Amino acid sequence: MTSGTQLSNDNGSHPKNSFKIFIGYDPREDLSYEVCRYSLLKRSSIPIEIYPIKQSQLREKGIYWRERGKLESTEFSFSRFLTPYLSNYEGWAMFVDCDFLYLDDIKKLLDLVDEKYAVMCVHHDYTPKETTKMDGAVQTVYPRKNWSSMVLYNCGHIKNKVLTPEVVNRETGAFLHRFQWLSDDEIGEVPFVWNFLVGHNKVVEGDESTFPKAIHYTLGGPWFEQWKNCEFGDLWLNELEECKKDEEKMVD
Repeated sequence: MTSGTQLSNDNGSHPKNSFKIFIGYDPREDLSYEVCRYSLLKRSSIPIEIYPIKQSQLREKGIYWRERGKLESTEFSFSRFLTPYLSNYEGWAMFVDCDFLYLDDIKKLLDLVDEKYAVMCVHHDYTPKETTKMDGAVQTVYPRKNWSSMVLYNCGHIKNKVLTPEVVNRETGAFLHRFQWLSDDEIGEVPFVWNFLVGHNKVVEGDESTFPKAIHYTLGGPWFEQWKNCEFGDLWLNELEECKKDEEKMVD
């Protein structure tokens, strides 16, 4: 399999040695995907390739076939774990949920990678108080919740070769979302500001180490009417306006 060809690239080019980023895609949240993609491209100082993980494409290609369970709040609940496979088990790649807004250069996150780890992510200690999220989806509670929402994968790591399409289609949510194919010392940690949970993480005035670099609207974002006024919602809406203006310039 040629690296990156299983899904269509969404920024029109394949720069040499570019960093692959796979964004979870759900048709109900198309706007959030577009803004996440735009925020990454706008601030990146390095070449990046962005691929939407679209379940329909994966099914057409015979890569994904599992039935959707009642607790899956998005179409990419399980397909996200195909990231190493989709990267041909080579180099580092990132998966991120579509409900993120990037406020800083992705290179700064990539500079934190350590080859000794199979994956790296924010080690949230998070138990949501709400029973529903986004557009009424059930809010499930489990250990390591939100760890899998933004993951740097060391795709060439021997342990990640376990993540074949067969395993991703067969294994339980617990096995996948809790990284049970790995030992704890193979799961590296990055600062929480790269997966800043709205409603959970807090900015401490004067402490730059708490300023978000990537905002995660995990309960729901401004693309849903009922979440228009959520915390940091104005930042997302401003980014949307910029995104639309840039698209209009390209059309003109």
